[in-house]
Amino acid sequence: MKNILVTGGTRGIGEAIVRKLSVSNQVIFTYLNSIDKALEIEKQTKSKSYKVDGKNPKEVEECIKTIIKTYSKIDVLINNLGIIDDSLFVVMSNDRWDNVIKTNLYSTFYFSKYVSKEMIKQRQGNIINISSIVASIGNKGQINYIASKSAIEGITRAMAIELSSKNIRVNAVAPGFIETDMTNNISQENKDKIKNRILLKRFGKPEEVANLVNFLISDESSYINGQVINIDGGIFLNF
Repeated sequence: MKNILVTGGTRGIGEAIVRKLSVSNQVIFTYLNSIDKALEIEKQTKSKSYKVDGKNPKEVEECIKTIIKTYSKIDVLINNLGIIDDSLFVVMSNDRWDNVIKTNLYSTFYFSKYVSKEMIKQRQGNIINISSIVASIGNKGQINYIASKSAIEGITRAMAIELSSKNIRVNAVAPGFIETDMTNNISQENKDKIKNRILLKRFGKPEEVANLVNFLISDESSYINGQVINIDGGIFLNF
């Protein structure tokens, strides 16, 4: 049984990951505003949640210290925390840019930094960053989100280079269009256009992303390192 930390675990892909991995592991997850949902997931999965602002390095550091004190170690970190706040870039406010970059990218850096320090002491670990297919193919109105996810893919490779000698693997998962709150806001017309580009002609399910993450935390994936793995139904080949 592994001790697994999932950031942003109360909805969408994050929630699916928590539910999938908690079947056979001790899962700890973070949230910021959704306390009722966090408590519901705790009860249903026997996981444990912590309220943390991922943009705040001091809160992140204190959270990691508390988890280590309680559970002794963190075997796996899954950096899932992320938001969207779309706008055409020529009219995008600076605040809208900053909030997405800090929530998505800074949180990945902060959690990875403080968890890695513990993993180095343990001489083992596994970090999985959640990116997005739009980091590779682009998308209208999402320059802040795309910038954050492109950077996450870059730091995934850099972290793998730095941490491999300490027996710590680092990979990223890049979902395509998945049935979550984020894609629910897309108009039906645009959904139909997107599905027409996906080779499998459908949006993915959060559970399918969780299945891939479950594989990457297992010993069966022990030779996969420094990779960005798309899970997109084939849209990358038809964009």
